Amino acid sequence: MKNKHGFTILELVVVIAFATLALILFFLQKINIEAMARDDDRKIAINAMYYALEEGFYAENGYYPETISEENLPVIDPNLFTDPFGNNLGKSGSSYTYEAANCEDGKCKEYTLRAILEKEDDYIKRNRS
Repeated sequence: MKNKHGFTILELVVVIAFATLALILFFLQKINIEAMARDDDRKIAINAMYYALEEGFYAENGYYPETISEENLPVIDPNLFTDPFGNNLGKSGSSYTYEAANCEDGKCKEYTLRAILEKEDDYIKRNRS
């Protein structure tokens, strides 16, 4: 009787299939974690804009601006106006929107800040007053 060494084709196929499944699960989870991190970045940016509007702009002026940018909200990092994919607030394709309402002569009484999230519903902040 001969003594055989090595693996059978069936053993190799099972090991390759298992390794492939493990890699697929790893990359799917990695993609999910990256999307959740981008969502967290979006929430941080919206919160920064919200507090800059409420504690800075409104407290000083008594109204909200018609549009927001780094010029009228200089207290926050200008990079926060750019979403995780590089689109600036107010530009087409941006995850961020600022919608002023009840405006007269560039002075608004209300606004809505919105971030479109990948893994959750939209993140929305509205004016306090």
